[in-house]
Amino acid sequence: MGLRDFFSKQLVDVIDCVEEPGMLAWRYPMQDREIQNGAQLTVREGQTAAFFNEGTIADMFSAGMYTLETSTLPLLTALQNWDKGFKSPFKSDVYFFSHKEQIGLKWGTAQPVTVRDAEFGPLRIRAFGSYSFRVLEVPPFYSRLVGTLERLTVTDLEPQLRAAIATALATGLGGGNTAFLDLAANQTALSDALKAAVEPMFKQWGLAISTFFVESLSLPEEVQKHLDKASSMRVIGDLDRYAKFQSAEAIETAAANPGGIAGIGAGAAA
Repeated sequence: MGLRDFFSKQLVDVIDCVEEPGMLAWRYPMQDREIQNGAQLTVREGQTAAFFNEGTIADMFSAGMYTLETSTLPLLTALQNWDKGFKSPFKSDVYFFSHKEQIGLKWGTAQPVTVRDAEFGPLRIRAFGSYSFRVLEVPPFYSRLVGTLERLTVTDLEPQLRAAIATALATGLGGGNTAFLDLAANQTALSDALKAAVEPMFKQWGLAISTFFVESLSLPEEVQKHLDKASSMRVIGDLDRYAKFQSAEAIETAAANPGGIAGIGAGAAA
């Protein structure tokens, strides 16, 4: 390999990223190479590309095609003290971040979680469900979760997210003003309550929860018996109201017929 070929292989003139499923962040492989002034950057839909200066984010690019020069890298240009006529190759770490929604993820309580309820006191519950999230803000996501890693995937992050959800479940439900049984009877309300409890922790990492569902809820046996009894009482109350409604309709129908009311009276007397 000649000297010219050696130097040409050390310069990067095309930068892009075809992401794999589940990829959240990926550092473009620079090794000892430099970026050619005037190189082409391609950022696909749902991605952000970030250029770094000594570990700090400088310039960020959303979806589009760019020619890399001083005018398109204003922050890096200022940090490196480049002049307007700068044409030399330069060094910079480049990361690609995916903002696509990561779906079909599962959460659950490995051990029963104790929550305090106004009616029953401490309750030990287990819950399972699904959720989805996406990267919302690159700076906190990079600084808190990516750091010096070359890549970060959903699989890498899932254990930390599940632990955060379990913690938020106990904190959010334990400090809520709504009785847990009222939430348990309404799965949508419970899902919304848990999502609200989890969101602050995800937000500090630069993540946004897109969906959050409770699919299974396990209550202590005595609490479940109480719920079953309450349901039975509601059914009995509904049957009582229905019987009264039927009687009222029968009287109204009889009144419309000659001798109908008298017939009902005779029947009642008999």
